[in-house]
Amino acid sequence: MKTNITLIGMPGAGKSTIGIILAKHMSLGFVDTDILIQINRQQPLQKILDETGYLNLRQIEEEEILRLNIDHQVIATGGSAVYSDKAMNHLKSISTVVFLDVTFDEICRRIHNFDTRGIACAENQTFEDLFAERLHRRYADITIDGSHAHQEQIAESIAHLVSADNLG
Repeated sequence: MKTNITLIGMPGAGKSTIGIILAKHMSLGFVDTDILIQINRQQPLQKILDETGYLNLRQIEEEEILRLNIDHQVIATGGSAVYSDKAMNHLKSISTVVFLDVTFDEICRRIHNFDTRGIACAENQTFEDLFAERLHRRYADITIDGSHAHQEQIAESIAHLVSADNLG
């Protein structure tokens, strides 16, 4: 039985903020895989990117996700979790996966620190290129439009769609 909810989406989609609100609303714990990486590696994401490259950061993210053995949690993933079939299949096995679908223009409005945010993309890849190739829909059990509603409303919608029965 799936006892967790995983939020996936582009950087700036609101995974962490909505995840905290959702966890409070549903009396669940909250795990942010970006924070796990930073704690376990004792470095900010951007430093890992700068020193070892985006492919290494994606590998580290996969390792952290595969280690998750948790129940009754909302999990906010890093934006590049979808590049790992292993990680996403693990998340799908332990959680209901919710894709926060946000338009490119809205993400650009929200994010102002592209160069220091720790976004795992190739050196010659633009953020628009990254947006175009994302694979989130492929893994989503539920898709929520996150572009226009307030974060509280989005969290309430997710709570409604993910019934208490699904969380054991």
